[in-house]
Amino acid sequence: MATRKEIDGSAGVPQFYGKELRYQREKAGLTLEKFSEASFYGISLLSEIERGNRSIPLDLAQHADRVFGTDGYFARGCDDVQKSRRGAHAPSFAPVVEAETRARTISHWSNALFPGLLQTRSYAHAVIRSTHPLEEPESVEAKIVARLERAQLFDNPKKPEYWAVLDESLVRHPIIPPEEMAEQLEHIAALVRRRRIVTQILPWNGPTRPFAEMPLFFMDFDDEPSLLYTEGPYHGQTIDDPSLMMQYRKAYDRLRAAALPPEVSLDLIEKAAEEYRNGQHRS
Repeated sequence: MATRKEIDGSAGVPQFYGKELRYQREKAGLTLEKFSEASFYGISLLSEIERGNRSIPLDLAQHADRVFGTDGYFARGCDDVQKSRRGAHAPSFAPVVEAETRARTISHWSNALFPGLLQTRSYAHAVIRSTHPLEEPESVEAKIVARLERAQLFDNPKKPEYWAVLDESLVRHPIIPPEEMAEQLEHIAALVRRRRIVTQILPWNGPTRPFAEMPLFFMDFDDEPSLLYTEGPYHGQTIDDPSLMMQYRKAYDRLRAAALPPEVSLDLIEKAAEEYRNGQHRS
């Protein structure tokens, strides 16, 4: 029989609310399985929320208030939990950062920048400096560290499965010096060689331009509905409407079908890295 692990509510806001959630559930005489009914969340996620390892989604917080009769207590605390986990990430992107840690698969189309999960320090610094030119150095560094920490996902050899379709312009038109660009491409190639990620390059003259105007970031889970995140230069949006997601999935599938095969894409990335390294690259 598994040992019941006590929760330290003083460790942080997520732990405090997670401990209260467990207290209310046990007070009501409900198992995790019973509490999960009509919540659309699986028991493994609910257990992680109670331990403070995951934030309470708003719809689950509202479900808890209905079941326990807590008059909006968990819904009101939901924002505090999310703020505590946001850190240096933009508010619109913070839910994605948390969700990707429990994703089974991540599918990414990137049209303008290398995805944050694949960025080196130099590339991340250039992107953040470009987006926030007046930011204080300490704030810039915090954003860089937060972005690089996301890549710890790849320390797990199997989960999530990550597949990225990248526009050819990302390889051909550098935003950092050649040596740093070579390092960025070699970093991606190394992840591919480790069989930790799969990448495809969409040629600049691919037949799918009508679908290529915005990035798409899909996450699928074991016990949660799928999510899509897309963004512009200064905003982001999370989408979970099934019918709308179906349309975006079709667009992503067309992009993926039009992209170069993974093996050919890897060769292109490694060749470009060598050219940058040798000062031979031409846009």
